[in-house]
Amino acid sequence: MILMDAKVIRTEEQHQEYLLEVQNLITKNPQPGSGAAERLELLSVLVEAYENQKFPIEVPDPISAILFRMQEQGLRQADLIPYFGTRSRVSEVLSRKRPLTVNMIRAISSGLGISTETLVGIEPAEVAQSARDKVDWSSFPIKEMVARGWLQKLTNKTVESTEDLVRSFIANVGVQFGSAAFRRTIGGDAYSPATRYALYAWLARVIQRARERKSALGSFDRNVFSQTFLRELAQLSWFEHGPVLAVEFLEKHGIAVVIEPNLKGTLLDGAALHDNDGMPIIGITLRFDRLDNFWFTLLHEVSHLWKHVVTEETFLDNLDASSDDRRELEANRITKEALIPRVSWKRSDAYLNPSSQAIDRLSRELKIHPAIVAGRLRKERENYMIFNELVGYGQVRKLFNLTGVEV
Repeated sequence: MILMDAKVIRTEEQHQEYLLEVQNLITKNPQPGSGAAERLELLSVLVEAYENQKFPIEVPDPISAILFRMQEQGLRQADLIPYFGTRSRVSEVLSRKRPLTVNMIRAISSGLGISTETLVGIEPAEVAQSARDKVDWSSFPIKEMVARGWLQKLTNKTVESTEDLVRSFIANVGVQFGSAAFRRTIGGDAYSPATRYALYAWLARVIQRARERKSALGSFDRNVFSQTFLRELAQLSWFEHGPVLAVEFLEKHGIAVVIEPNLKGTLLDGAALHDNDGMPIIGITLRFDRLDNFWFTLLHEVSHLWKHVVTEETFLDNLDASSDDRRELEANRITKEALIPRVSWKRSDAYLNPSSQAIDRLSRELKIHPAIVAGRLRKERENYMIFNELVGYGQVRKLFNLTGVEV
C-alpha cells in the first residue's frame, strides 16, 4: 500500500471506504513501524478529522452522561453510592435536585471513566469564567450582613454597587467564586442550593474571624486527635464555664473556634473546615441555646476535623437532619462514644429507668454535665418534652456574651 494514496476525506463514500480499510488493518494487527501500521495511523487521523467536522460532538449533559454509562455497564443506582456517599444523594443528583460536588466529580471520573470536563458540563477553558458569570451577587443577604456589621469597614470605601460591596467582602477572605481561591466542596446536611449564598456569606465571616484569632492559637498537630482527646474535651462540660474552657482548650491546640449565629433561613448548627493555609476551623451557630446541643455539635465538628476534612472540603451541619452519609454517621458515633461510652450507657439506670436522679448519678460517674445525658435520652426516645429542666436552656449564649447576633 502506498501512503500517498490517502487523501483528505471529502465525501461520505470515501469516508466509508477508509472506514472499511481501517477495520481490515486493525484485524491484521500490523507490526509497529511497518507500512501497514503507518497506513492505519494515517487513515485513522483522516477519518477522525472528517467525523469531527461532519458530526461535531456537543458537550454532553453531565447527568445524561452518567445515565448513559450506567446503562452501558448495567449499573443500578445502588452501585453509585461509593461515588456519591449515600443512596439519597445518588437519587437527588440523578433527578437533578442536587449539584455534583468536586469530590463526586473526581470519584465518578476515576470510577466510571467519564471525563471531568463532561461532568462539569462545559469546555475546560470556559469553566472558571462560567462559574464567575453564574454568581448572582444580589442573592447574598446583604441587608442582614450590613445589620451585623460585617460590611461596616467596606462601606467607608468607594464602591459602585451592592455587588462590589459583597464581592469585596468575599474577596477579602480569599473566598472567590470560580477561582482557585475558593474550591470548597460543601458537605453536611445544612447545605441546600436555595441557601448557598447565605451559607457562603456565613462561611466567609467565620474564616475572617478565625484569621483574626490566628496569632492567639497554639501550634496544631493533627496527631493530637484521638478518642482520649475527645473524652478530655467532653469532661470540660463538668465545669460551670465548660463551653468557654472547651474553646480555650481547642485554641491551645491550634484549632480556631468561632461562635457566629446562622443567617436567616439556614438550618445550620456547626461547621468544620481548613483555611487555605491548613488552619483547622470550627464554626458554631448556637442555633439552639442549649448545653446538650453545644456539646454534641462541638464534638461532632472536632470528629469531622479528625476523620473527614481535607483541604478543599467544608462540612456544614444541620444536626436535626436524619442523615445516611457515612461520614456524618461516623462523626455521630465518635461523638456519642466520647460523651457517653456505649458500655456505660447501656448499663446505666439513666438508660434503663430514666429519672432526674439517675441522670445525675451517671453524669457524676462520667464527669460530664447532666444536660448531655438528658439530651441523649430525648434524642433516642424522640421525646423532646422530657427533662426540659436539665438540658441547659439559655445557658450558652450568655457565657460568650452573645447579644443580638454578634459575639
